[in-house]
Amino acid sequence: MSIKTFIPSGFPGEREIIIPENLLESLISNPVTGQLYVTHIGYYPNAKCHYRERPNGAEQYIFIYCENGIGWVEYNGNRMILSKNQFIILPPFEKHAYGSGDKKPWSIYWIHFQGTNASFFNSIMGRNIEIKEADNSRIQDRLILFTEIYRNIERDIYDIDNLQYTSFCLLHFLASLKYIKSFREIKSIGKIDNIQKCVQFMKDHLEEKITLKDIADFGGYSITRINTLFRIETGLTPMEYFSNLKIQRACIYLRDSDLKIKEIAFKLNYFDQFHFSKTFYKKMGIPPQRYRKMAQSTQTVMPHIL
Repeated sequence: MSIKTFIPSGFPGEREIIIPENLLESLISNPVTGQLYVTHIGYYPNAKCHYRERPNGAEQYIFIYCENGIGWVEYNGNRMILSKNQFIILPPFEKHAYGSGDKKPWSIYWIHFQGTNASFFNSIMGRNIEIKEADNSRIQDRLILFTEIYRNIERDIYDIDNLQYTSFCLLHFLASLKYIKSFREIKSIGKIDNIQKCVQFMKDHLEEKITLKDIADFGGYSITRINTLFRIETGLTPMEYFSNLKIQRACIYLRDSDLKIKEIAFKLNYFDQFHFSKTFYKKMGIPPQRYRKMAQSTQTVMPHIL
C-alpha cells in the first residue's frame, strides 16, 4: 500500500501526508512510536481562503506554525492572530477554528499528532507563541527538523526503524518549542567557542602588533559584531581583553626572566617603557619594578588579572 500524498490545486505547492488508518493501530501498539507519532503532516504556502472549523475539536493535537503572512485562531473563547514566526498547539476534542488572513494569506507548516507523551507539551498549548528572530533563534534548524519528519514519512512509512526514528524527530521538534531557551543555547555555545578561539589567536600573537580588524577577520565577524560578542562573553572589548593578556605575559616575564623593563615593553609592542609602565600600573595597581620584587618573593601572593 502506498502512502497518500496530496497536492491539491487550491494552494499551489501544497504538500500533505495522511497516515493510513490501518497503520495507525501499529503506531499505537509500538512501545516507541506509541509515545508520540504523526497522523497528518503538511505545508500550505500562501493559503488564501484556508479555513477550518471543528465544533467538537479534532481527535489529535494540532500544531500550526506560521512561516509568513497572517492568520487567526479561535480557541477557548479567544481569537488570536498568528503571524510570522508564531505557532500554536491545539489540544484534541476541544472546539476551535482557524483560517488565513484576507490581505496577507498565511503560509503554514502543520502537524497532527498523538501519543501517550503528547500531553507533556500541555504547558505550551492553546496560546500563540512567538519565536523571536535573533542570531540564535534556530528557526531554520526547526524547519529542517520538520522537513526530516515529512521526508522520512514520505520515503518509507512501513519500515519500523524509520517510524521510530520519525517519532524521535517529532519529540525533538516539539521539545525545541517547549524549551526555546535551551534549543537556542547551542547556537550561543558555538559563538562562545568561536570567541575562545579568538582569545587563543590573541595569545598566539601577544608579541606581535595585531588590530581589532585582525581579530574580527580571524573570527569571521564584523568589527561591530565581535565587539558585541566579546562584551557579552567577557565584559570587555576585544582590545581591552588583548591588553589584559599582554599584561599577564608581562607579569610572567617580570617574575621568571632577567629582561629589563624596556626590553619587556619592546617585546610586547608598547610605544616605549613609559607607556608600558603606565599601562601596567593602571591594571595591576603597582609599578613593574615593584611587581618584580614582590613576585620573586615566594611568600607573597601576587595580584592577578582576568
